[in-house]
Amino acid sequence: MFGKKKQPSIKSLIASGTSLHGDLHFADGLRIDGDVIGNVRAREGSRSLLVISESASVKGQIHADHVIINGYVSGPVHAYELLELQPKAQIEGDVSYLALEMHQGAVIFGRLAATGERSTDRSVLELTRERTS
Repeated sequence: MFGKKKQPSIKSLIASGTSLHGDLHFADGLRIDGDVIGNVRAREGSRSLLVISESASVKGQIHADHVIINGYVSGPVHAYELLELQPKAQIEGDVSYLALEMHQGAVIFGRLAATGERSTDRSVLELTRERTS
């Protein structure tokens, strides 16, 4: 309805109090409430949703279609469609996305880069400064 694609359902959970060491591959939807030390990657060809909750931390690369972050991430984040940064999101690493929604309070220590048709080697902040000059 209204041109929005249906999001995949969350079928997997890394619960609070759980610590996972190693790379993680998933299909459809994954919610992380615990700690992951390793790369988190959605399987190619599947529409994917990754939710990193307020209590979660991920130390490694993230690759998924739709990424929602409200916890801590140390490493690059690649959102192939939409990246949503909730108020308590903290990212230490470069971020790439097709579309970005960032709430007040979210923090990124790294470069921002739009991908896809709007792809550029320059950061979004550099482009914004050029447009306002």
